Amino acid sequence: MLNIAVLDDYQNVAFECANWGDVAGKATITMFNDHIHDWDSLVERLKDFEIICAMRERTPFPNEILHRLPNLQLLITTGMRNASIDVKAANDQGVTVCGTDGLPHPTAELAWGLILDLARNISRENESVKNGEWQTTMGVGLKGKTLGLIGLGNLGGQVANYGNVFGMNVIAWSQNLTKEKAKDKNAKYASLETLMAESDFISIHTVLSLRTKGLIDSSKLELMKKTSFLINTSRGPIVDESALVNVLEKNLIAGAGLDVFGLEPLPPEHPLITLGNTIITPHVGYVTKETYKIFYEQTVECITAFIQGNPIRVINPT
Repeated sequence: MLNIAVLDDYQNVAFECANWGDVAGKATITMFNDHIHDWDSLVERLKDFEIICAMRERTPFPNEILHRLPNLQLLITTGMRNASIDVKAANDQGVTVCGTDGLPHPTAELAWGLILDLARNISRENESVKNGEWQTTMGVGLKGKTLGLIGLGNLGGQVANYGNVFGMNVIAWSQNLTKEKAKDKNAKYASLETLMAESDFISIHTVLSLRTKGLIDSSKLELMKKTSFLINTSRGPIVDESALVNVLEKNLIAGAGLDVFGLEPLPPEHPLITLGNTIITPHVGYVTKETYKIFYEQTVECITAFIQGNPIRVINPT
């Protein structure tokens, strides 16, 4: 009988979101609710599993991990792209890598929620009222403010629409963006330096790659206005975290709304948590009932198809 590991099921909902009945009759399924950073401990946990189901990029599978999992036959990721899996190394080892569909809008919605929270101090005022206080802050309006989008693809395009509805001046930059493409998505093209310097709210929606890792470094952050906010719901390493902490500690920018980090889960003593000018969410951009239903139902489909000898939604090396 096959052994199946379902990783990083933080909310303990994997069984609720899909019908695992058919798979359960052919395999032993183990759900893991915790996360392991240490690679030796991770290998020790997973070495006996033939099928591993990963939740997004929570647990990386580089070659150094894969070659220490000799029993692995099928690796499933939620989503059809996962930068933390070395697909070529897996294939070279005889491991099939499959994925699932997902939904694009939940992350854009969360990004807009963080913008609203930062602008109107929603979380702070909620806490203040519950502590017996009343009207402790003064917010800022969005109408007429400049929204800068780093990345104007599916997610960035949705946030651009939200910004236009709120009457904001929407500008955008990405490495392949042109004036014409920006106009098609109801935004104006700007250089990255101009975007960093002129935006009141900067929201990141580009993918993590060798070109974008550390893209927002100290030199870019120092261009921001003292009244501006940075929002990141894409990937933590796009922003130089230590540089961001520095500008936040010195109040060189107004604040940051962050859903993604270089190390996840974020240690509770991390300065991004303890600072008073941050809104922190635990990488929940995609965490909705609708998304999880797709993720886990299609994970079960991938397992069933693999057992039957006809893998589906196979991810090939790029």
